[in-house]
Amino acid sequence: MRYFRLSLLMLRRDWRAGELYVLVLALIIAVSGMTTVGFFADRVDKTLSQESNQLLGADLLIISTRPLSEQYSLEAQRRGLKTASVTQFPSMVSNGDANQLVQVKAVTDGYPLRGKLYLAGTSTEPENRAATQIPSSGTLWVDERMLTHMDLRRGDLLEIGAIQLTAAALIMREPDHSVGFINMAPRVMINAADLSATQLVQEGSRVTYQLLIAGDFTAVEAYRNWAEKQKTTVERIEGIRDARPEIKAALERAEKFLNLAALVSVVLAAAAIALSVRRFTQRHLDGCAIMRSMGASQSGLFNLYAFYFLALGIVASALGCLIAYAAQEILSNWLSELADTTMPMPTWLPAAHGFLVSIVLLLGFALPPILNLRSVPALRVLRRDIGLPNTHSVTAYLLGLTALSLLFLWKAGDLKLGFYIIAGFVSAVAIFGLIGWLLVKAMSGLRHQAGGAWRYGLANIRRRAVSSIVQVVSLGLGFMALLVLTLVQDDLIEDWHTTLPPDAPNHFLVNIQPDQLPLLENLFSQYDIGQPPVFPMVRGRLIEINGKKITPDDYDDPHAANHIRRDFNLSWMDELPHDNQILQGDWWHSDEKHMEAVLSLEEGIARTLRVKLGDRLTYDIAGSSFSAKITSLRNVEWDSFRVNFFVVAPPGFLENYPVNYITSFYLPASESKMIQELVAEYPNILVIDVAAVVKQVQEMIQQVSRAIEFVFLFTLLAGFIVLYAAIAATQDERIYEAAIFRTLGAKRKQLTRAWAAEFVILGGLAGLFASAGASLLGYGIGSHVLHLTYTFNPVIWIAGILTGILGVLTAGMIGTRTTLTTPPLLTLRKIG
Repeated sequence: MRYFRLSLLMLRRDWRAGELYVLVLALIIAVSGMTTVGFFADRVDKTLSQESNQLLGADLLIISTRPLSEQYSLEAQRRGLKTASVTQFPSMVSNGDANQLVQVKAVTDGYPLRGKLYLAGTSTEPENRAATQIPSSGTLWVDERMLTHMDLRRGDLLEIGAIQLTAAALIMREPDHSVGFINMAPRVMINAADLSATQLVQEGSRVTYQLLIAGDFTAVEAYRNWAEKQKTTVERIEGIRDARPEIKAALERAEKFLNLAALVSVVLAAAAIALSVRRFTQRHLDGCAIMRSMGASQSGLFNLYAFYFLALGIVASALGCLIAYAAQEILSNWLSELADTTMPMPTWLPAAHGFLVSIVLLLGFALPPILNLRSVPALRVLRRDIGLPNTHSVTAYLLGLTALSLLFLWKAGDLKLGFYIIAGFVSAVAIFGLIGWLLVKAMSGLRHQAGGAWRYGLANIRRRAVSSIVQVVSLGLGFMALLVLTLVQDDLIEDWHTTLPPDAPNHFLVNIQPDQLPLLENLFSQYDIGQPPVFPMVRGRLIEINGKKITPDDYDDPHAANHIRRDFNLSWMDELPHDNQILQGDWWHSDEKHMEAVLSLEEGIARTLRVKLGDRLTYDIAGSSFSAKITSLRNVEWDSFRVNFFVVAPPGFLENYPVNYITSFYLPASESKMIQELVAEYPNILVIDVAAVVKQVQEMIQQVSRAIEFVFLFTLLAGFIVLYAAIAATQDERIYEAAIFRTLGAKRKQLTRAWAAEFVILGGLAGLFASAGASLLGYGIGSHVLHLTYTFNPVIWIAGILTGILGVLTAGMIGTRTTLTTPPLLTLRKIG
C-alpha cells in the first residue's frame, strides 16, 4: 500500500509537470481507436445479421422431421423472445377436376418474425402490399405458379385434405422462400388452426416442423447455446449463415476485414506505446538514481512503477473507451441515415476488450523498461553520463512482440488471419531492423559527400543510430498497417462489386431436360436475354467413403447427417469456373485422359464430411454405383449467385447417368412476363426467383463498404499518434542539441533545414519498408485468408514513400517547433 500511494503521488506530479502527455495521449488514442473499431464492428455485425435474417423470416430456426418439444417455445418466451411455428409438407390440392402437387405451409400468428410477406394488390389497391397477419381460418394464400397451373381466381374453393379452403390472396414474395432452394413445388399457405382438420399429417407423413425465433441479438445467441444442448439427432438449428452460403460468405468476409482493421489498430497502439514508454524511461533515470541513493531497493522500485503503469493504464483506458463510444455513436447514426436502417446498440464487450488490450500492451512494452529502471546505479546522481542499463532490452522487444502476437490471435477471430498478421509483422520487425541498420551504416559514409543540411541530417541519424532504427521500424510498421488495410479494402470492395454486379443472376432454372435446351435458347432470344451457361446435373446419394458404408448416424454434426440423407448434385466440366479456386490438389486439363474417375470437392463440404485428398467416394445414382477419388479441394464464391456444385467430375464419367440441366440468369423486372410464359410452356422446369436475395446481399455489401470506409478512417486517425510519439521520443535530445548549436552560433533556419533533411530520410525509409511489407502481407491476406483476387498496385510504392516523407516531415516540423523556441540558457542551466 505504501508503494501504491507513492505511485499515485508520482502519477499526479508527472501529470502536472507535463511528463505524461505523450504516453497518455498514445494510450487514449490507441484504446479509443481499437475500441471504436470494436464497438462499430459489433454494431455492423449485428446490423448485417439482422438485415440478412429478413431472408430467413427469423433470427433462428429449429427444424425437425418430428414434432418439436414444447420446451423450446416455452424457454424462448421465458427469455423474452418472439416465436412462431411453421409446418411444411407436400400434398395434392384440387380445384374441380384440376389437381396439383403443392408445398403446404401452415403458419401461426406472428409469421414472419423478420422481413415482410408481400401479397398481390387488389382492384382497389393495385400495388403489392405487406401482409399484416396470416391467412384467416378457412382461407389460404397461393403463389403465382398455382394461378398458372390451376387457373385460379380469388374466392375459388380448393380441396386440401378433408376440408375446403377459400383462395383469398396471391403471395408475391415470402422472406424465407428461397432459403436453401428446397421449396420446389408451388406453395399454399394456411392458418395452423386449420391443419388438424385437413387430416393430412399422419404417422409416416413427410413433414418438416420449424420453430421461428427472433429477438435481441444477445438473447438469441444465449438461447441458441441452450438449444444446442437440448436438440436430438433429428433436430437442427440454423441461422442465416447456416441456411444461405452466399450470405455466410459475404458476412464472413466483412467480419474478417473488420477484425483486420482492429488488428491494425493494435499494431498502431503497440508502436505508439513502445515509443512513448522509451521516452518516459529516459526521463525517469534521474529520479530512480536519487531513490536508489536514498536506499530504495530494486523490488521496491519495481512495485512502484508497476502500480504506476497499472493506474495509468486504467485511467487512460477508461477515457479511451468513453471517447470510442461517443465516436462510434456519431458515425453509426450517420451510417444509419445513409443506409436507411437502425443499427442495434453494441454490447460492452468491446470496452472490456479495450481495457484488457491496453493493459496487456502497456505492461508488455513497459515491464522490461521497469526492470531496467530498477537497476539504475545510484552513481548517476554524480555522473550524468551513466545511462540506462540495457540488460533487458532484448527481453523488452521479445515480451512486447509476444504480447502483441497473443493479442493478434485473440482479436483476429480467425487463426489463419492471426498467424498471417503475426508472421508478417514479426518478419517486418526483424527485416526492417536489419535493413535499417545496414542503411544507417551505409549512409554514415555518405555524409562527407553530402552538403549543408543533408550532411547534418545524415550525421544526426548516425549519431542516434539505435533511436533512428527504432523510429524507422515503428513508423514503417504503422505505415505498413495502414497500407495493408488500404490494399485489402480496395481489393475487397472491388471483388464484391465484380462478383455481384447490378446484373448478377437473379433466377435459377432447375430440371431442364436435354431436349428442352434449344427451345429455351429460342425463348431467351425472343426476350433479348443473352444465353446463359447451362450446366449438367446428376443426382446421387453418398453411400460409401473409402469402401465403408455410411449412414446419417455416423455423424454428430446435424449438417453432415443431413447431407448424407439427401442427394448430392453432381456435375462435370472441363474448365475451372472463375469464381472457384483450387486450395489443395490439382484441377484436370481438357486434353487430359483419366483412366479412373476423379472428383473435385468444395472444401467446406469436405470438412463437414471429414474427407480429404485421396479418399474414394461412392454414390448411388439411379440404382447404380459410381466411385471416384478426390483429387482437389476448391473454395467456391457462393456469393456470386452463379451455378456452383459441391462435387464436380471431369467429362466422360457421368454422361451415361440420368441427367438434367441447371442455369442462372439475370432477368430485368420489366421482363417478368417471360417467367409466366416459361412456367406455362415448360411446367416441369422449376423456376427459383432469388431476386430478393440478390437485392438484399447487394444492399448489405453497400452497407459493409460504407462501414469499411468508416473503419479505415478510425485507423488512419490512430496512425497519427505513431508519428507524434516517434517525433516526441527524441524531443529531449533535440532540445539539448538545439541549445548547444545555437550557443555556438547556429541559426534557427539552419537547424530547421538540418532536421527537415533528417525527417525526409527517416520518412523515406519508413515509407519504403511499409510499401514492400504491405505488398507482401496484402497478397498473403487477400489471397489466402479472404480469398480475394489480389491486384499488384505499383502506385502503392510511390504513395507509401511520399506519404512517409510528407507525414514524418510534417509531424517532425510541428513537433520540433517548440524545441527551437526554448531559450538556450534555460536548457543549459538544466544540464548543469
